[in-house]
Amino acid sequence: MRRRLRFVLLPAALAAGCQLFSAEQVGAVAELRPTHGHTASGTVYFQQVGARVHLHAVVTGLRPGREHGFHVHEAGDCSAADGSSARGHFNPYGKPHAHYSAPERHAGDLPVLKADASGRAAVEADLDIITVASGPTGIVGRSVIVHAEPDDFRTQPHGSSGARIACGVIRRAPRD
Repeated sequence: MRRRLRFVLLPAALAAGCQLFSAEQVGAVAELRPTHGHTASGTVYFQQVGARVHLHAVVTGLRPGREHGFHVHEAGDCSAADGSSARGHFNPYGKPHAHYSAPERHAGDLPVLKADASGRAAVEADLDIITVASGPTGIVGRSVIVHAEPDDFRTQPHGSSGARIACGVIRRAPRD
């Protein structure tokens, strides 16, 4: 009976476009605020799903039609007007900066944000290396930065992404 129920419910949920998250799974969120002189803001959600973290971000106030670098940074500090208090990319294993899907990369390397004609970007990705749990790859208490320029995924150590235009501290999300 249990097996039959799983085969009925899982396809139904997938067909409906539902994500299956249990109440026990831990999540985190970062509320992005613009740095001095910029307008970008938004919300970044992180959901631990097994060994991966599902990222969902929506950012507005970006340059229309442009790509923007997007990274988890070391410190959970957005107090500096230019976002520099967040320090460098989160890189607990000392790897080179690279595309977020590359096997050897910073833990904090994320997909680029691609703004539409109104300056809004939404992105979803499943990430390895980072976790929402505590530990060397835990992201709670760190920050998320949106950059003014696209990430070239080659230039060390930051991808030549330019100024920091939004910053948000990653906090554990309240459970429903």
